[in-house]
Amino acid sequence: MPMAATHEPRPVPFAMRDPLRVPRERYYDREFFELEKEHLWPRVWQMACRLEEIPRPGDFVEYEICDQSILVVRQDDRSVKAFHNACRHRATQLCEGSGRLTGKQIVCPFHGWRWNLDGSNSFVYGADGFAPECLRPEDIRLRECQVDTWGACVWINMDPDARPLREALSPAAELLDAVGAEHMRVWWWKETILNANWKMAQEAFHEGYHVAATHPQLTFGLGEDYPTGNVEYTAFGNGHARFQGRFDPTAGGVSQGRGAEAFLERSRTLWEGQDAMTLERDLHVFRGVKNRVPPGEDFATAAIKALFDYAEGAGIPLRPTPEGVRLWGGQVFLFPNFMILPQFGNALSYRVRPHGDDPEQCRFEVWSLTMYPEGEEPGRAALKGRFAPDDTDNWGLIPRQDFGNIARQQRGVHSRGHREHRLATEWERAISNMHVELDRHLAR
Repeated sequence: MPMAATHEPRPVPFAMRDPLRVPRERYYDREFFELEKEHLWPRVWQMACRLEEIPRPGDFVEYEICDQSILVVRQDDRSVKAFHNACRHRATQLCEGSGRLTGKQIVCPFHGWRWNLDGSNSFVYGADGFAPECLRPEDIRLRECQVDTWGACVWINMDPDARPLREALSPAAELLDAVGAEHMRVWWWKETILNANWKMAQEAFHEGYHVAATHPQLTFGLGEDYPTGNVEYTAFGNGHARFQGRFDPTAGGVSQGRGAEAFLERSRTLWEGQDAMTLERDLHVFRGVKNRVPPGEDFATAAIKALFDYAEGAGIPLRPTPEGVRLWGGQVFLFPNFMILPQFGNALSYRVRPHGDDPEQCRFEVWSLTMYPEGEEPGRAALKGRFAPDDTDNWGLIPRQDFGNIARQQRGVHSRGHREHRLATEWERAISNMHVELDRHLAR
């Protein structure tokens, strides 16, 4: 009886031999970068766009990842399809950026071939000049990617045999369902180019350990006495992870027991520092109850109750579960490159991708999300622009502090005195978990 074929794992250069140590070459080595291009990005679910970027049939968005371009198109029945963005004739890129397809037709700018929204070919100029076998309808359809939606986003996978999206995102998706991620819409959306590997850039947001040194204004005078143990870290299968406070966010977090002024000061600092997670609207609600909290009652509890009351009256779908409330002020990471940091009815969201073909540059996108009154959601979401990481007009203090450290890290990995990152067992476990999952993809 013939033996079943076996598949040996592919050797991975600079592999994770120790979960507490990350070889520095993973952040700049060309061979490692090429393996990611070949064995990670074409075979993993990744967030391609938000649904409000393509609100109407015929709207499209181009999603780029390394040397691949994917065209995401809203269909007549409100569903979404995703196509490899190349003409079936001579590979011309069909669409760039985002927009609306004239006459609901995808048109090649080179020779005028056309396709319907569903990818079926609708016109070949000079068709009588081609052999019939070159124009079989199924052969000249646009090549599709797998596509699905979750969390008000469109997700694509170039692998036709990939497992279902919800299976791949579990259990992280369920955590974000608990905070109402599907009800969040764009408040603003910007991007920057960082001189850092995509993994280096996102790892800065996998832990709260950096707050005391990077964001001293958020410690409110505690400095190095700011507690590292007030955050709980969990690494999941599939490369996902989360961190969340060990405290009840409705009781004020780090400001607990310090009264109204401490709670309001923290809220103001977060709003002014990034205009995300805490918005001016929230601060206005909190200030409105400052002088109406009876003696002995916890101000933070009263402030959060006022926020829920406001949301109910305004028709804002702020209905997190108790477990969802515990995630406020924390983060959920969805492998390989997407993050959501929820708080109140808002969230920060990050997507980090390689920039072009440079292992040491990345596109870092930032969304500030919020919940709008039902029926009053904004129109089509659009990128506000690409801004330098030190642009004080377009980035608040908090992201500027992070961006500066990320670039310094990337320079540091080239130091002859540095061979590997050494990770904390507790608060940097998400970093290790991400790298282990990455190796699993590269070795398949």
